[in-house]
Amino acid sequence: MPKASVKRLIECKKKDLINLVLDIEKYPKFVPFCLDAKIYEKEDKDEFVFIIADLTIGKGPFQDTYKSDVKFNKKENLIYVTNLEGPLKHLENKWYFKEIDNFTEVSFDVDFELKNHFLNVIMTKSFQYGLDKIADAFQKRAEELFNKK
Repeated sequence: MPKASVKRLIECKKKDLINLVLDIEKYPKFVPFCLDAKIYEKEDKDEFVFIIADLTIGKGPFQDTYKSDVKFNKKENLIYVTNLEGPLKHLENKWYFKEIDNFTEVSFDVDFELKNHFLNVIMTKSFQYGLDKIADAFQKRAEELFNKK
């Protein structure tokens, strides 16, 4: 299964960066290969936010939609995502947030497996590059939104 991790130090408040990550329906505006996003359910309950959402990812004629279960643990500053439906056999990603002065350190870990073995092999070879591109997009978006000088 492809696994990858990225860690970044981004100049913004932790709360703002968490809200950016949880604003899933805006992903098509700035996340590479994200063509559409839809939230079906969102519930803010005590120490957690629960979201059920679809993401359509792809490029050119190759695109697919997968449904995810997103849980934000407010106490631990952790977003945990697993797949519910779609082309993924397995998906587990975790976002950790830690505020350091005027910056937020974000760690993003992804572990997934596609149902299609051939595509899985292809994705394994280029996955770290793709994850770095996604991290770049979140960092750029956060800097645009929260560092207007």
